[in-house]
Amino acid sequence: MVRRIQLGSQLRQLRRERGITLQTAGDSARVSETKMSRMELGRVSFKRRDVENLLTLYGITDEQARAGILSLAEEANTPGWWQQYSDVVPGWWATYLGLEGAASLIRAYEVQHVPALLQTEEYAHVVCQHAPRASQAEVERRVALRLERQQALVADDACELHVVLDESALQRTYGQHAVMRRQVQYLIDASQRPNVRLQIMPFHSMGHPVGAGSFTLFSFSQVDLSDVVYVEQLTSALYMDKPEDVARYTEIHEELQRASPAPEGSRHLLRGLAVAA
Repeated sequence: MVRRIQLGSQLRQLRRERGITLQTAGDSARVSETKMSRMELGRVSFKRRDVENLLTLYGITDEQARAGILSLAEEANTPGWWQQYSDVVPGWWATYLGLEGAASLIRAYEVQHVPALLQTEEYAHVVCQHAPRASQAEVERRVALRLERQQALVADDACELHVVLDESALQRTYGQHAVMRRQVQYLIDASQRPNVRLQIMPFHSMGHPVGAGSFTLFSFSQVDLSDVVYVEQLTSALYMDKPEDVARYTEIHEELQRASPAPEGSRHLLRGLAVAA
């Protein structure tokens, strides 16, 4: 996924530098203007022949320069590890997994339940069982996917995770009380990792930005990749990378952090919830 975003970013920059419209570029690649836009955002795969045509349109004739971009196009089409779970991953959500796996920093705000990267296996089972019309086999596959995703937090090149979790998500009991108690204890332990910052927004907090629902912000170590905001809907999702959108959601996340106890204070709140569970 990150290679597709890089390739799309390079092609968009080349097109803009030459003053070529999306429609003209799309005609050259034999795709619609809408699909051309999605290609530049890294949302769809690239055909080598289309990339070759675009490079010719943009006046890139140097063989070494062309070879470098075409090599990136080959890498961009390599399936991600999550493709093995394609039977339980909606097409619109595969992009999320690619962004999550490539991000160096993930910032999130969650109000419904504990974020998947911080869920225990038994809590994940209960959450996945609430999916509409999910068979037991599908539940097991979804749980396995969540557990594999969590390796991003313990790998040698582990990403940083900054989460603001609304207390309501912890007051909503998924499974038996013992499941919630162990989940809360897991959050306490996970929050002490050097790459995890967890803050709990208590009920009494008055700093909640009006209209802010759950969202995730992805940032990358590659300088040519812009931040991406993810907002999930019932049957689809929004992926936003416009600077003004990213800036607004970044501001909201900072407001949420200021309105919540610092990590140590949040752990104190979690310990109280663990006792009460």
